[in-house]
This record gives sequence, structure tokens and C-alpha cells, in this order.
Amino acid sequence: MARILLSQQNLLNKPFRIPVLQKSRIIILIVLAQFLGTSLWFVGNIVVPQLPISALQNPDAVGDVLAAVQFGFITGTLVFAVLAFADRFSPSKVFLICAILGAITNLALLLPGVQYQTILSSRFSTGFFLAGIYPVGMKIASDYFEKGLGKALGYLVGALVLGTALPHVLNSFGLSLDYKTITAITSAFAALGGILIGFGVPDGPFRKPQQRLSFSGIPQLFRQKSFRAAAFGYWGHMWELYAFWGFVPLFITYYATQNELLLNIPLLAFGTISIGAVACAVGGHLVSRFSSTKVARFSLLASGICCVLSPFSLQFPPVLFIVFMLFWGAVVVADSPQFSTLVATQAIPEYRGTALTLVNCIGFAITILSIQLLGHFALANDLRYLFLVLAAGPIFGVLSLGRTNL
Repeated sequence: MARILLSQQNLLNKPFRIPVLQKSRIIILIVLAQFLGTSLWFVGNIVVPQLPISALQNPDAVGDVLAAVQFGFITGTLVFAVLAFADRFSPSKVFLICAILGAITNLALLLPGVQYQTILSSRFSTGFFLAGIYPVGMKIASDYFEKGLGKALGYLVGALVLGTALPHVLNSFGLSLDYKTITAITSAFAALGGILIGFGVPDGPFRKPQQRLSFSGIPQLFRQKSFRAAAFGYWGHMWELYAFWGFVPLFITYYATQNELLLNIPLLAFGTISIGAVACAVGGHLVSRFSSTKVARFSLLASGICCVLSPFSLQFPPVLFIVFMLFWGAVVVADSPQFSTLVATQAIPEYRGTALTLVNCIGFAITILSIQLLGHFALANDLRYLFLVLAAGPIFGVLSLGRTNL
């Protein structure tokens, strides 16, 4: 009897191992479902300008509608973090429900005689439910990959980067899809992504659910120095990332104009953004040799240096300029999955979902500030110095990480 008890105890103490084939299946499903679910976000730049609303003839109105999804996401992540949805309930079921609801709110764009306020509400609601897709997908991955999470998130974020670049490649080839068709397709994609997770990916073996709602978790998270370093580093990264992506076409256009060159600007913008997908995957593989902290720190340093060199890049010959932009596009996002890995691993396990959601919430709020600041800067100053403003983010991120190796 004693031997049996001892044997059982040894089994309990033995680390849980997931078969390699099952790991591969799980990460493929999560990456695919994330890409399908966040397609609701990716195509806003394509769909919104085509909507038959007179108010949308005003460029400011288009900007407001596109920003509505960002504000919806920020609001959603805040609500999800405070109420700890992904920690208290099955994250797979949260993903499923949010994907279905996001698909439905997206379809509101197809209502007959749709009004401007309805469009705003639809995009805001879609952004709100995306809060149950993007950060919750990372939470699901962290519940399966206690080790090797940096590699898993490298593929996951890489897929999202590729989706972000989608509108640019469509524009580069002059492709135009009817807004009704693309709205219906993306809603179907989102619903399919939710089903893949909801019925194909059960809760992971490393999940530690909260038993009850507790508002003390967030202060507890930020009392940990290692968690603060990871969160602050991520926020420095976010200050640069989306503003860089948003203004890449303008910067390339300025280069072409100054040097009297004929460039396929949408295609180069697509290459600059999409190469980040490869960089995220490569960075994930490098983690096994180095560490998430070192990969993130290198990426921050490299992208910060690119910010400082950006005014001088306008004097580069075309080939060198293209190489410079591609390198910058790679390093500007390669740290993203590694910061998410650090946030997940340094968080209290019972609050991992809350930590990822909250850090995303603040990070995307920061992107709105940096994008607005860059927009005002572009109107009032020489575009040559446009990206110097973004250097503050990498500097802050590197200083936050310090010399630690989390």
C-alpha cells in the first residue's frame, strides 16, 4: 500500500508533458483561429471607405470609424481584465463566444439603410469582442506551453502581423473587393475561428483558474518588479509599433518624392510590415538559444536605432533604403511575442489572463496617443524627422528591462 501511495505521489510530482504531435496540432489551431478571428480587425481599412454613407466622404469620419474599433478593443480589454473573464471562466469558451458575437456585430455593416452612428457602434462593438480573441488566444497558448511559450507566441503574433499587412498587398495589385462580400467573409472567418477553439482546443493542462472574482489581483501583479519590467518594456514597444506601421506609406512616399523615384509604395509598405511575421517566428526559435528578454532587448535597441537613423535614410540609395525599411519592419515587431511571453510567465498564474488582457489594454491606448502625436507632428514639421518622435518608446523599454534576464 505504501508503495502504491509513493508511486502516485511520484506521478503527481512528475512534470506534465504534452505529446509533440498534440502540441503541434494545438498551436496550429490557435494560430489559425487567431488569424480568422482577428480578420474582423484587419479589413477595416478596406471595408469602411467603401460604405455607402455620405458622412464617410469626410476623411475625418473615416478616421473616426477606423479608430472606433481601437477604442472598442481598449474598452473590452479593460472590462475583461477587471472582471478576470479569461481566468474565472474557460478561456476557450470565452474565445468562442466573443468570436461569434464579434462576427454578428461586424454583420451590422450590411444592414439596409445603415446609418453613420450604426457603423460607429458596429466597429466599436467588434473591437470590444476582439478583446476576447487576441489576448485570450495568448492566454490559451500559455496554458499549453509552460515551456517554449516564446516560440509558440512567435508563430501566433506572426500570423497577426501578416493579417495587418493584408490591405497593403491588396492595394499594391489594385485589387478591389466588394465591401458586402468581404464583410460576410470575415464574419464567417471569425465564427469559424471561434468554433475551432471552442470545440477543438480544450483548456490547457497548466491553467490555474480563479475560484471567485477578486479585485486584488491587479495590484498584486504590479507589486512584482519582474512583471513591471515586462509590462513597461511592452508599452515602450507599443509606442513605436502601430505608429510606425500607420505612417510607413507616408514615409516611403516622402522618400520617393524627395528622390524623384517611381516606387510601388503599397507593395513596399506590405513588405515592410509583413516581414515582421518572419521575424516573430525566427525570434521565437532564437529564444531556445538565448532568452525572451535578450531577443526583446535586441529588437528594441535595433528599432530605436532605426528611429534615430530615419532622417539620414532619406539620403540612402534605393536598394539600401529598401533594405533599411525591411530590417526596421522586422525588428520593430520581433519583440512583441517575447514581451507577451514575459508578461505571461512573470504574472501570478491565477491572474495570467488578466495580466495579458490588461497589458494589452494599456498598450493599445498608448498606440492611440503615439499615432495622434505623429499625425500632428507630420502636419507641423518636416517629414524627414517624423519617426524621431518614436525613439522615446524603445528607449523607455530598454531602460525598463535594464540588465535583468527574466
